Amino acid sequence: MDFKFTEEQDFFRAAVRDAVDRLIRPRVQEIDEADDFPMDLWKQFAELGYLGLRHPEKYGGLDVDVMTAMIFYEELARGSCGFAMTVTMQILMGTYFIARFGSEEIKQRVLAPAVKGEKIGTICFTEDQSGSDLSGTRTTAVKKDGGWVINGRKNWITSGPICDFCTVLATTDPAKGAEALSFFLVEKGAEGFSTGQKIDKLGSHGSVTGELIFDNVWVPRENLLGEGPGSGIKYSTDILNEVRVMTALNACAIADEAMSDARKYALERVAFGKPIGKYQLIRAKFANHWAWYEAARLFAYKAAWMIQEGMDCRDECMLAKMFATEMCMSAVDEASRIYGGNSFAMEYPQQRFFRDARFLLFGGGCHEVLRNALGASYIRKGG
Repeated sequence: MDFKFTEEQDFFRAAVRDAVDRLIRPRVQEIDEADDFPMDLWKQFAELGYLGLRHPEKYGGLDVDVMTAMIFYEELARGSCGFAMTVTMQILMGTYFIARFGSEEIKQRVLAPAVKGEKIGTICFTEDQSGSDLSGTRTTAVKKDGGWVINGRKNWITSGPICDFCTVLATTDPAKGAEALSFFLVEKGAEGFSTGQKIDKLGSHGSVTGELIFDNVWVPRENLLGEGPGSGIKYSTDILNEVRVMTALNACAIADEAMSDARKYALERVAFGKPIGKYQLIRAKFANHWAWYEAARLFAYKAAWMIQEGMDCRDECMLAKMFATEMCMSAVDEASRIYGGNSFAMEYPQQRFFRDARFLLFGGGCHEVLRNALGASYIRKGG
């Protein structure tokens, strides 16, 4: 077993961390308070080439492997959670099916500008009645005039209010459930495609989220992304595996930031004649966090390695996501207890860590659904 990153990966991590330290960290509070998309930061990260992280050099991308991409996701989340969510949406979910199944003309028209940061993309899974339950999708796609007509509403869409294009999950036959799910490319300007309500969120500020409306939106047949109608669910697992591990590493980054900040506070805050970091109960919080953090991070990178090796790792990716985000919730809670009453003041960063951590509980599958699926898998394998 080899737990070392390559020299190239270590160099890449250092470069990303430097960019986060220079460009994002000085503005974290500003981004959080404004809760608006920082377009200037977006352009800077596009110029560094990071928006094309997983895409071929032919379209301006860096074409890095899964492990290197996960390093980027982890380091980026050490800055602004909201900005990280928008960037990872562009790199991973927003452009994945276009890069994999889009025609050359689509790739030149949509993917290449997205890599340059000239167009913003997103993916549309969630509806009011179907989040983790993709089989409950009600958005429909019906064949018409050499293409498809899409009708429906998608909610909780990251970058929805500002997107230039989106990959939409729709059913071509509601009676067939998950077997009829397909992905379609819809671009800004298409008749019937509009933005609905913007959602004001508790955390993950800097990422704009909202509703997208599809009212008899016609798209040409080549905008069906896949090997034909009904191929959507087949390929959803691939992207969801990466999303779940990415979320796990985002959680590790936020947890580490929260506890590192609490450590500094514990060394400075004096109570009963000495820094609170000298008290056993405070030290126990750091000891417990250290163990759970290391376990979660190792698990996440193991799952990333399994993806890269092409192994069947759906369960491992769900476990990594579930474990790391729960660890993160525990970490931000303990960090706030170390801060005491000051954690409730907006001038300290602990309130932001606490708010951002909750966002990670739901993306990639809520934990009640994941636990149910994992429990069934464990029983089945055990039998």
